[in-house]
Amino acid sequence: MIKKGTIKFLPLLAIIIFGCVKSRPLDIKNIGSLSETPQNFPKMVYPLDNQHTIQRWELGKKLFFDPHLSIDSSVSCASCHLPQNSFANLKATTPGAFNRPGTRNSPSLANIGYHPYYTREGGVPSLEMQILVPIQEHNEFAFNIIDLQERLQKSEQYNKMSQKAYQRNIDYFSIVRAIATFERSLTSGNSAFDEYNNGNKKALSISEQNGLSLFYSAKTNCSSCHTGINFTNYNFENNGLYDVYPDNGRERFTKKSTDAGKFKIASLRNVGITAPYMHDGSLESLDAVIEHYNSGGKDHSNKSSLIKPLNLSVDEKANLKAFLLSLTDYHFINNPNFKP
Repeated sequence: MIKKGTIKFLPLLAIIIFGCVKSRPLDIKNIGSLSETPQNFPKMVYPLDNQHTIQRWELGKKLFFDPHLSIDSSVSCASCHLPQNSFANLKATTPGAFNRPGTRNSPSLANIGYHPYYTREGGVPSLEMQILVPIQEHNEFAFNIIDLQERLQKSEQYNKMSQKAYQRNIDYFSIVRAIATFERSLTSGNSAFDEYNNGNKKALSISEQNGLSLFYSAKTNCSSCHTGINFTNYNFENNGLYDVYPDNGRERFTKKSTDAGKFKIASLRNVGITAPYMHDGSLESLDAVIEHYNSGGKDHSNKSSLIKPLNLSVDEKANLKAFLLSLTDYHFINNPNFKP
């Protein structure tokens, strides 16, 4: 069985409009057929003021796919997070409102409800609060949550759905909570690897099994960072991608030079279908990613001590890639409940 990574929570930011963040485990029976917690996964945790209901999920799904959340009604959450690509994107960066250029690669939302904090620098402590980030970002939705509230309140359908879900007309409170409810249902844990890990030893080929062994070996140290159910320990590391980083990463949040070029370690769930890779989408294929780590990366002063030349053979690189591809969950990406 894989080991669960240690999850560390950032201190709570200012309460703003969100009130209490105390949580309790979700009763999985409430989800029904929408999404079941995969075997060996912990129960999803929902905030006390935003427990799962079908009405909240339906409202959140409608909002997720609605381009009217952007100021010019041109892009939606789903414009950057494509269901067929594990809610990631095939572009290095995705244009926002008024076709403004994106600034970072869109990460997968698979199992996003298990993350302890959000954005690549980890400056947002809850999923509900994270919803505000793309809404207000100049290069994303370029909107304001109050102006968005006023726009959506003109919709009788949205007001009815919000009344059923939160006993109030659509507003900032229900917008962020409903989208968060939908996103927490995006659980993925039914890949070939998961079948193998749950006892079906025929689920992986010999090459994939060899890659699994290499992944967890001292030679690669992959599992030092990519561990737990999400294949990430959620720490922040500089992986030697650049000598000089145009995007200074976590330093933007902490203001510490020792955090320059550090980003939250990405999940490897469905990594075979979420290219391109890295925070800026600069590596176009898994082969390029493997070659980057095999080389040991650039000599940045903040580079993690775990990043060293691996000296992998051609066969070892092929096996490692085969294992990474075995993390694709076709049940998840083909789930009709997550399609518009």
